[in-house]
Amino acid sequence: MKLVVNTMKKVFFVVIAVLALAGCGQREQHEEYAAQLETMKVSKRDITLQQTYPAQIEGRQSVKIIPRVEGYLREIKVKEGQRVKKGEVLFVIEQDASMAEVKSAEANLAVAKANKETAQLNYDAKLALKQKKIVSDHDLRTASASLQMAKAQAQQAQAQLESARTNLSYTVLRSPSDGVVGSLPYRIGDYVGPSIQNGLTTVADSREMYVYFSLSEREVMNHIKQSGSLEKAVSGFPPLRLLTASGDTCSIEGRVESISGVVDRTTGAVSARAVFPNAKGLLLSGSTGRLIMPYLLKHALVIPQTATFEIQDKIYVYKVIDGKAQATIITVNPTNDGTNYVVNKGLAAGDIIVAKGASYVREGQEVKN
Repeated sequence: MKLVVNTMKKVFFVVIAVLALAGCGQREQHEEYAAQLETMKVSKRDITLQQTYPAQIEGRQSVKIIPRVEGYLREIKVKEGQRVKKGEVLFVIEQDASMAEVKSAEANLAVAKANKETAQLNYDAKLALKQKKIVSDHDLRTASASLQMAKAQAQQAQAQLESARTNLSYTVLRSPSDGVVGSLPYRIGDYVGPSIQNGLTTVADSREMYVYFSLSEREVMNHIKQSGSLEKAVSGFPPLRLLTASGDTCSIEGRVESISGVVDRTTGAVSARAVFPNAKGLLLSGSTGRLIMPYLLKHALVIPQTATFEIQDKIYVYKVIDGKAQATIITVNPTNDGTNYVVNKGLAAGDIIVAKGASYVREGQEVKN
């Protein structure tokens, strides 16, 4: 029994010795780590941040192609996504009835012209006889009235012919501008006409793209305050970038072209429009993306994100006060550059903070500056 007790005592002292050695090792590591902690003095500097906005991309000119006459669709000259030039033929609607109207109008015009010529000859003859006092004034006035009627009928026939030719031209639908052809929901043989609300297709002029987005009322007022007027605020916006739905940042830069100046009562937002050149066709009409707008903050308190840690959605830093780490809650600008935070509250210029590894520091830990 005594042998067992002595053995247990030996084991206990060994464990105590091991723990003591471990504690010494931890204290040494802790002191070494404290010596290696990087600190920094908080100061103010200028920083460029980026604000992003949901955006809708549209062609500068997007035109629905809607027929102006009814009939069966006979030809489709283009394909979806095809680039077309202004005046290029897109669709042909049946032309038989329109051609028949043109021929009928041409015939009516020919008859009207012949009647006018006959009336002119009759009037000229009556006028010559009147000068010789062979016919009465009544006969001359009657011939004049017949001539005027014949001229009016000829003009009416000419107008009907022009109308018929116009209707015939409506059976050939041409592109109103350079652009890209949209979807083609109709097929050859479909009966189409002016009642088609969505049109046969859409031609989007994609050489320049409109990018629509919204600014908050506060943002607009701040820009107006800084610039002096809405017009100056528009021209004072920095060059913009566009992040497409695929996650790629477009290589071309755009500019703000207009701000509506009217606050939406429902959302409290102000609609705005930017313009992006699109010579290479990288942007598609109807697509979405995110507009990236840089802005400069002057004399801001900037600290690295590595100096912070989070607990329950609150952001902390360790201030170094009297050589010891003291956890401090800070509030930061919701926009950051991915590396730094702009501090709005909780720090002041000249404060010393732990610059790196804040999540490994303990409250009250000694920190060597």
